[in-house]
This record gives sequence, C-alpha cells and structure tokens, in this order.
Amino acid sequence: MQEVKQLLSLMERLRDPHAGCPWDRAQTYASIAPYTIEEAYEVADAIARGDRAELKQELGDLLFQVVFHAQLAREEGAFTFADVAAAVTEKMTRRHPHVFGEARYADRVEQSHAWERLKAAERDTPADSVLDGIPPTLPAMTRATKLQRKAAQVGFDWSAPMAVLEKITEELTEVRCELEAAAIPARLAEELGDLLFACVNLARHLAVEPESALRLANLKFERRFRRLESWLKAAGRTPQQAGLAELDALWERAKAEERGE
Repeated sequence: MQEVKQLLSLMERLRDPHAGCPWDRAQTYASIAPYTIEEAYEVADAIARGDRAELKQELGDLLFQVVFHAQLAREEGAFTFADVAAAVTEKMTRRHPHVFGEARYADRVEQSHAWERLKAAERDTPADSVLDGIPPTLPAMTRATKLQRKAAQVGFDWSAPMAVLEKITEELTEVRCELEAAAIPARLAEELGDLLFACVNLARHLAVEPESALRLANLKFERRFRRLESWLKAAGRTPQQAGLAELDALWERAKAEERGE
C-alpha cells in the first residue's frame, strides 16, 4: 500500500543522521518501549469509549511505534518492517490450521488448547514449567489472568464460578482479620494481593476480561465524580467545601441520573 510506503519513508527521514529529527535520532528500543505500551493502552481506551474516530488515530500512533522499532532494526541489519509483516503472517497461518489447513476443532475451548500446543511446539527449548512464556513485565492483572489460564490447562482450576466466590469470601475474611490484628503493611498487602488474584479468577470464569472490566469501572467512577463536581461548581462550591454526607448524596444523585430515575 502506498500509505505504508509513505509511513516507512517518513520514519526513515526522521532517523536520517544528517537531516532527521534530533529527538528521533537519539531514541533506542528501550527509550521508546514505554511509548509503545502507552499507545497500546490508548487504543484500549478508545475502544472502551466506543470512539471510532479516536481509535483510528490511536491505531495510527501504535503502528508508528511498530515502524519505529522496525527502523531501528533495519539500521542494525537485523530485520525490516517487511520481515515483521511476513513473520506474523506466516505465524498466524500456521496457528490457524482449521482455517488454512485441514484441522477441525469441536469448539473454542478445543481451539484454544490447540493454540497453546502450537505455541509450545514453536519454542526452541522445552518448557521447564507450564507457566513459561508469560512476560513478567505485563500489568499484574493481565499476568494473573494468563497464569491462571495456563494452570487451568493442566486441570489446576476451580470447578465453577461459585467455588471462586467462596474463595473470594475466604480471602476477604483474611484481609479483615489482618486489619483487626493491626497487621504490618507487608502482610496486609499480601492478603490484599490474594484477594485481587481471586477476583481475577472469578472474572476469568465469567469470561470477563478483568483489565477491561476495571477500565470501565474507572470510566464510570470518573464520569459520576465529574458530574458531582459540576453540581457543586454550579453552586459556587468545591468538593473540598462539601462534607462527606453531601458528597455521598450527590454521588447517589449521579447514579440515579444515569439510571434515568
């Protein structure tokens, strides 16, 4: 596509040793990695808000990050953008034998298990653990989900969502006990971590992506709190000037407004 060629040419010009941009020329894989992660989250945010115009822009920003990394690799003689595209095309073709081959799966669960077997077969060295291959740099909630899914593939899993709810109740009780015992911060943090891990497990059993669910909860909280602030501002006041009882009442008003009550 002409547009892709133009983007690659733009990136090459930005990195030109003589006529390029000083900031772009100074970047490395490590220095732009945080931007790559940030752009991925901004794509997810645009999706959560249902903003298609913004999604187009954010996908472009994410693509630019891919092009940036590929340009660095091309300068090293390691690989090119074309190599990246060819590699992922070959990998996705290989991992979808039910689409591009003769394989047939009974359902999505069987397909998911086959996907993991194909990934395992691609590794250069045998795995020491079923949990291998999960990057430690992933956001904690995402990594928790992946760890649980890996363990579930070998049968280490709760039988049903209600069983996970019982585990959440157990973990919540342990947090309460630590609070009542005036636990040291490290111990309390550990128990809170166990509670969060159990909540992630429940989300997985309910086929809910926990990162997405929490992102939506964040958006809802922000929306309602901003509405609360707008009412106070219209009255010439700030949240700091309102007491907790008034803030709670306005919060309930915001909730009711969203429900159309």
